[in-house]
Amino acid sequence: MRDRDALYIDGAWTSPLGDGVIAVENPATEETLATVPEGTAEDVDRAVLAARAALPAWAATSWKERSEALGRLHEELARREETIARTIASEVGTPMRIATRIQARLPQTIVAGYAEMIAGGLPEERVGNSLVVREPAGVVAAITPWNYPLHQITCKLAPALAAGCTIVIKPSEVAPLVAYELMDAVHAAGLPAGVVNLVPGYGPVVGEALATHPEVDMVSFTGSVGAGSRVAELAAGTIKKVALELGGKSANVILEDADLKTAVKVGVSNAFLNGGQTCTAWTRMLVHQDQYEQALDLAKGFADGFVPGDPLDPSTKLGPLVSRAQLERVRGFIDTGLAEGARLVTGGTARSDGAGRGHYIAATVLGDVDQNATVAQEEIFGPVLSVIPFRDEDEALRIANNSRYGLSGAVWSADQDRAVAFARRVRTGSVDVNGGAYNPMAPFGGYKQSGLGRELGRFGLEEFTEIKSIQL
Repeated sequence: MRDRDALYIDGAWTSPLGDGVIAVENPATEETLATVPEGTAEDVDRAVLAARAALPAWAATSWKERSEALGRLHEELARREETIARTIASEVGTPMRIATRIQARLPQTIVAGYAEMIAGGLPEERVGNSLVVREPAGVVAAITPWNYPLHQITCKLAPALAAGCTIVIKPSEVAPLVAYELMDAVHAAGLPAGVVNLVPGYGPVVGEALATHPEVDMVSFTGSVGAGSRVAELAAGTIKKVALELGGKSANVILEDADLKTAVKVGVSNAFLNGGQTCTAWTRMLVHQDQYEQALDLAKGFADGFVPGDPLDPSTKLGPLVSRAQLERVRGFIDTGLAEGARLVTGGTARSDGAGRGHYIAATVLGDVDQNATVAQEEIFGPVLSVIPFRDEDEALRIANNSRYGLSGAVWSADQDRAVAFARRVRTGSVDVNGGAYNPMAPFGGYKQSGLGRELGRFGLEEFTEIKSIQL
């Protein structure tokens, strides 16, 4: 990986105004991969003013022109797929099999999906004698996390551009390198100067400068509840539009008539995807008490197949956690779970590979978890699965809804109608029935403290618009 020494502002690589740098760590080796500039509030001001200046012309482009621009961006991302996958594997620790299939390819799907969606224009609506139109929200600040560092940007960038907005991106300081690959693609795609801008840096400086800037019309944030609450508080000072995609503690409910082996296998894989560092991870597995011990045996067998290893090795299924701080956080949760009465089925806090470096931890399954225990209520963000028994369907529903979060979830049953009826009663933004396939054009977002607003598809596009009524 090469050091980056510039910001992307107004269509050009631009020297930062400060002299600070951020060292990006390889979590598998604990060595520095590369450095990027530490942006300042003054850098944010330059980027926002460039986005503001570019807004009128970009907002005036046709749907077709924006579609073509997104099509070119998709082509450039596709050309960089291998580099993007290796970059994310190196800075996040995502195994290459996931870094390629999800981290690198899913953003291409998102960008291409929006290009296709708006290619022929979007219809306007008539309500009585009123013409209801959607117009660009304006200048967007996108503040994004480290766990899916390109996907979470494109979930904001693609619909914002499609809607006619301009944007300033602040990637996570933990994994900013792939955002530079994206800016290379943006530049090669020939997007007009100022439409897309990049200022890396720390949240208390760059993030807060964006959230409070008077020329920013909307903030779209993905991250923790605490940081999201802070962003919303700061944005309220200038009455900005705010979209928040926050945490999750999703329940995987396996009803007694389900295919237990399949449900447990898919559930374990989901919980440990990207090292468990996934906001939608099904980290609570709910199993009928009559099948509980069998489910624990199955979960142990599948979890033990997630052997920690080098993320660049194509056979690796479980890479390191992203940082030493994250590793210690996960260890702390496991210790707390055991102290509160959980049974260690497999894994635990000890290293499992005997290596002396890297932020590795074993895939962990905890049994006998009380629904109110810390590990059943808090987002751990590591490869830790809590298995909780239930007596009947009504209790399963109460446990599933016993969370301050409401982002995702799953339900399994041999009777699809029963599963769908159950899914309707779970208070989350999305529920998978019997392993239903991920749909990148369906709305994504959460209830309760999982956030505000929706990303992806038509609903994601509408987040980046304002509504106007024209009476005729």
